[in-house]
Amino acid sequence: MKFTIQWLKEHLDTKLSDEKIIEKLTFIGLEVESFESISSEFDNFKVAKIVSAEQHPNADRLKVCDVDIGQKNTIKVVCGAPNAKKDLITIYASPGTIIPKNKMKLSISKIRGVTSHGMLCSESELNISNESDGIIELSSKKYQNKIGNKYFKNNSPKILDLSITPNRPDCLGVRGVARDLAAAGYGKLKKINYKKLKSDGSQDIKVSIKKEKYQGCNSFGSCLIKGIKNVESPQWLKNKIISLGQKPISAVVDITNYVMIDLNRPLHAYDADKIDKEIIVRNSKEGESFEALDNKKYTLEKDMCVISDRSGVLGLGGIIGGTRSGTEEYTKNILLESAYFDPSSIRKTSKKLNIETDAKFRFERGIDPQSNLDGIEKAAKLIQQICGGKISRFNNQKIKNFKNNNIKFEIHLFDRITGFEIKTKEIIKILSDLGFGTKLKKNIISLEIPSWRPDITQPIDIVEEIVRIKGYDHIKTIDPEKTRLKPTLNKTQKLFHFLQRSVASKGYVETVTWSFTDEKINNYFRENKHQINIINPISSDLNVLRSSIFPNLVFYLKKNIDRGFRDISLFEIGPTFYGKEPGEQLTVIGALRSGKAIRSNWLEKDRNIDVYDSKRDLVQTLVEAGFNKEKLYFVDETPSYYHPGKSGKVYLSKTDKNPIAFFGEIHPNIIKNLEINTDSLVCFEIYLDHINDTTRKLRERKSSFQYSDYQKSERDFAFIVDKKIKVQDLVNIISSVDKNLIKSVNVFDVYEGANIPLDKKSIALNVNIQSSDKALKENDLDNISNLIISEVEKRSGAKIRS
Repeated sequence: MKFTIQWLKEHLDTKLSDEKIIEKLTFIGLEVESFESISSEFDNFKVAKIVSAEQHPNADRLKVCDVDIGQKNTIKVVCGAPNAKKDLITIYASPGTIIPKNKMKLSISKIRGVTSHGMLCSESELNISNESDGIIELSSKKYQNKIGNKYFKNNSPKILDLSITPNRPDCLGVRGVARDLAAAGYGKLKKINYKKLKSDGSQDIKVSIKKEKYQGCNSFGSCLIKGIKNVESPQWLKNKIISLGQKPISAVVDITNYVMIDLNRPLHAYDADKIDKEIIVRNSKEGESFEALDNKKYTLEKDMCVISDRSGVLGLGGIIGGTRSGTEEYTKNILLESAYFDPSSIRKTSKKLNIETDAKFRFERGIDPQSNLDGIEKAAKLIQQICGGKISRFNNQKIKNFKNNNIKFEIHLFDRITGFEIKTKEIIKILSDLGFGTKLKKNIISLEIPSWRPDITQPIDIVEEIVRIKGYDHIKTIDPEKTRLKPTLNKTQKLFHFLQRSVASKGYVETVTWSFTDEKINNYFRENKHQINIINPISSDLNVLRSSIFPNLVFYLKKNIDRGFRDISLFEIGPTFYGKEPGEQLTVIGALRSGKAIRSNWLEKDRNIDVYDSKRDLVQTLVEAGFNKEKLYFVDETPSYYHPGKSGKVYLSKTDKNPIAFFGEIHPNIIKNLEINTDSLVCFEIYLDHINDTTRKLRERKSSFQYSDYQKSERDFAFIVDKKIKVQDLVNIISSVDKNLIKSVNVFDVYEGANIPLDKKSIALNVNIQSSDKALKENDLDNISNLIISEVEKRSGAKIRS
């Protein structure tokens, strides 16, 4: 929500400074995101100093200047001005800047083989004077300490940008913001003087709202304005439109946009001469289409609210108009619309068609249903004042009457909730200033909710309004009277969190997935006949409660493998379900590992992850949890989703009835059927509900993870080096090239022999490259590869092996 302080003061009589107004807005819960001037085309012209000016190697009349523009490093600019010299202070224009004289947009370019970043400007190029013989020379005394500052001052008014929460649609209009400030005592809300508008006859165009099921329009206000001249907007209106971050279009369009922000009242103007006889507000038919003002064609589904005439759809009600009835420069007669559309209808339609507009943004949150005539009257007056024309009588069609809601508010509820008291008179004043109708009877206030506040539905909302306006700083902070005598977590909860950390410390990455899963995958891991189907699933592939911890883990492991990742270790802790009754569930921590335990290096051969890796991780986790390794009892009976010959079941002791854990390889048929492209896949799972002994001491192991959301890449390098060079020296050199991009360096081959000189050896290294903030392109990878080669050759005397 953007507007200027001057605009706000058109509705609020206040003597507060801009800084105080910003402070008070935040104080009453209207968050200020920014308060800054509109960017200007002159913002890119900066005060700069020439550090050095050397002769261009390929041109007699050009110089290559190192220019200080207030940044860490200087930049190079090729300049043809005869007065370009060392220590000269001048004006610099950066790439992307538009030069005022010739409207040329600067870009980084090569001039006679030397790259120039921007340009140094003459007075003529900036339209300051006709002087064009050299670049501008600024006074060193005045500008020596202003290097890097903008040369031109930006005198445009500052724009206030508020972050309005979805429950406050009334503050999507400037007047709503002014009302809140006035209620908080920071000014006085100015009254709107509604002068009787002179109308010239009735409206010629018939308007009707069809009474249909799912009709999204409750009321449709309109008036016809004939004989206008759709001129360019006056400067005051242009300034307001620009402050919204928009471009002025024409007086009619700009006025409707202005009223929308001013009063939170979206409007729409139709070229009346393009309407086929009448306006019909109805539900759309399956397959109807129209071309919208965003120049896109939309095909509609059934029961979307449309504004149409006898020839077809003119626009989507409350969302976007169509090109067929849009106003243009030559438009003479307009029909002005001010309607109320149901928020749910707007939300459903815009979501299906993926349309975002300012009108939709307001209607879906709920505007004032009684503001039809207020908005159309203000817009009609402005159009007549700026464009001329004769205004017809207003026509306001309704199929549903709006009634203000009422709430009984018990005064003592306020101090019971907030902990401090306010006098009844002050409560009534706050609510009255916010627009509530109030009647006091004993200790109960009968409140009539204003039509612009759809978020107020119950007494607790009234408490929030009062404390918001009065000030949250009145709520006292009270220290707890009692100290905590017992630990926050019980022993079972401590075990839960300990196992999370223990498994993570072994290199597994934790995932958090739904308790729902895909029935097809779940069937591979289901041991009992009971499967709990979801009656109303959030998606077709999450239609059952999971019978095991593995279905979702396997799904996301496959997803990562398909994207080129390998040697993945994932785990999750959460509930699994074995029955339909409440409580028929178990808390399980499950872990998967795929791929290889060891990748190629010069000392070891490849080795796939195997059952012993999963057994080691499981046993180590149980030992860290305080259980005696020697007492663990292993049996080779496991669920059907394990490999029958490469898996095991674990009891805490030989006498226990319930197994505490399982480990082993996932059954090969599951890997094949799910098309998981991996060399091996092992897992283990621990059943927390079967651990009855929680008195043991937990052995903490600390670990930290750093990971990126962007894809990693690998590059292999082979260098021929002197035999005296240590492998670690090369690893250290490569690692230091760019610590932000180079994640690991691994040696996979050291070779001496044929085709290698006697005093040399070949070292082959694999380098993992990954950015934390962007996806690397081929050019980025080539640059870092070339940098690695040049750095190794420079610092070790090595040569890249061809």
